[in-house]
Amino acid sequence: MTQLFFSDYDDSEPAGARPPLVIFGAGGLGREVLLLVQQLNDARPSWQVRGFYDDQTPATPTVGGLPYLGTSAALNATPEPLAVAVAVGSPAGRAAVVARLTSAQLSFPSLVHPGVALHPRQRLALGAGCIIQQSCVLTCDIALGRFVLLNLGCTVGHDAELADFCSLMPHANVGGAARLATGVYLGTNATVIQGVQVGENTIVGAGAVAVRDLPANITAVGVPAKAMTN
Repeated sequence: MTQLFFSDYDDSEPAGARPPLVIFGAGGLGREVLLLVQQLNDARPSWQVRGFYDDQTPATPTVGGLPYLGTSAALNATPEPLAVAVAVGSPAGRAAVVARLTSAQLSFPSLVHPGVALHPRQRLALGAGCIIQQSCVLTCDIALGRFVLLNLGCTVGHDAELADFCSLMPHANVGGAARLATGVYLGTNATVIQGVQVGENTIVGAGAVAVRDLPANITAVGVPAKAMTN
């Protein structure tokens, strides 16, 4: 785990001296992540954003005003150190992208909106590649694994653990001491109450409330959240 919430580079550096960063994922989430990086740079100049990569060529040669630069193979061929933000909403899709990005030149910083409160006294641990968007609230003694995505306005309570590649959509809520296993997806406004455990790769649908433990590899909907049946 790391606790690198903001760039360690001095904010007096000119743009050309900032470390280069690219975004993998040229869709809507990629444009939102670009906005996040721009907001970080407004607060403290940190990154020189080069453009976008994606294994599906976008419809236009530019995305959010920046160039499309190629596929994962082209990104792996970079001759220089390069930071990468993986902007893929699906946990499985994000994990698949990370598995393809194998170059030793690539690094995956955690990007946290400057308005999100982060202080050593909160005792927060973040793995590589986390993305935390605007208006999220994390309290204390929280562990996020690698490549966790917290979209707009999510809350995470004390002693919660979110394993690698979890995705929380806007305004999802995780209660104190809850446990989300690898690849859990919480839809918009979904809630996992305190102490509940959610198994790996499980989807908790939009607006659902998990009041008891959920097994792996299911889709749960409703209040209380229950597994969908065919």
